[in-house]
Amino acid sequence: MQVILRKDHENLGQALDIVNVKDGFARNFLIPRGIAVLATEGNKKTVAEQKKITEKREGKKLTEAQELAKKIENIPCTIHANVGEEDKLFGSVGPQEICDFLAKEGFEIERKCVELDEPIKQLGVYQVNIRLFKEAVASLKVWVVKTEKA
Repeated sequence: MQVILRKDHENLGQALDIVNVKDGFARNFLIPRGIAVLATEGNKKTVAEQKKITEKREGKKLTEAQELAKKIENIPCTIHANVGEEDKLFGSVGPQEICDFLAKEGFEIERKCVELDEPIKQLGVYQVNIRLFKEAVASLKVWVVKTEKA
């Protein structure tokens, strides 16, 4: 039986996909829970229109995200940190510190968008990727420097 997914489903696919499932699974689980609807001709036409609208909306978001990525890449990001012996940081520089810096510069970025494998624990220059949208990624150069004592 063909059904159209109304919501993303872990094992079946994304919303608005047309998938083949067993009749009982569709009738007893997917349709009653609102996860899917039958793939009739009318529903297929509606899905095609919704996909066009979604693609147009996502294209606009992608363009905006790419423009934002260019602006972010041009920002010199310097984070001051307290250091101990051998220039090791007290604590670390993580996604939150990078988001706080960007917020001061006028960019509201969520912490989960900062792609940092592990927190920065040494002084130096690091490349940090910031995923703004699916294909739009900004590469931010982060300088971690020693805090000057007064």
